[in-house]
Amino acid sequence: MKKTLIVAGVTFLLLIAGFFALNSYIYDEKQAKGVSDYKNAEFVIDGQRIKLTNGVAEMEAAPGSASKITTRYFGNELKSDLDGDGREDVAFILTQEIGGSGIFFYAVAALNTERGYVGSDGYFLGDRIAPQSTTLSLNPRHKYVVVFNYADRAEGESFTVQPSIGKSAYLKLDSGRMQWGIVEPNFEGESQ
Repeated sequence: MKKTLIVAGVTFLLLIAGFFALNSYIYDEKQAKGVSDYKNAEFVIDGQRIKLTNGVAEMEAAPGSASKITTRYFGNELKSDLDGDGREDVAFILTQEIGGSGIFFYAVAALNTERGYVGSDGYFLGDRIAPQSTTLSLNPRHKYVVVFNYADRAEGESFTVQPSIGKSAYLKLDSGRMQWGIVEPNFEGESQ
């Protein structure tokens, strides 16, 4: 009887140790890997993980396809603390070319964490737009809101027409999910 209790106790302790080891492994795997240069971080574009190397990533458009998807660092950087932790993060634009003539523009961020820079989800700005400046919102109610300014075409205009309509995307990064949220620049329901 005493041996059975000892074996049961040891088995129970091994199960608990195994549970914590597995839980720790799963947690570590879910954490994004940080890098020392944000141009080498991993970002998510349209649900696909893309790891940049010196600001560029290439991959096949589809399995067995001859065409490539090229993702590139475009620039328009804003260096600022985007999550309130006191570290300087970076918001900027990536482009993606998928064969053909389209160039798709995405707003991304690289948070400066204890592990290094961790990339965000990309927010689609547009196809063949003309990026302008990237700034912090001047609205005093907008804490950590990034404004991506760009020129686009009027609705229905051909892509051969030069972008001439000024637009702005007001975005705030959810640092837990690493995804952008849209912020209305002058929401009528805001309190004074």
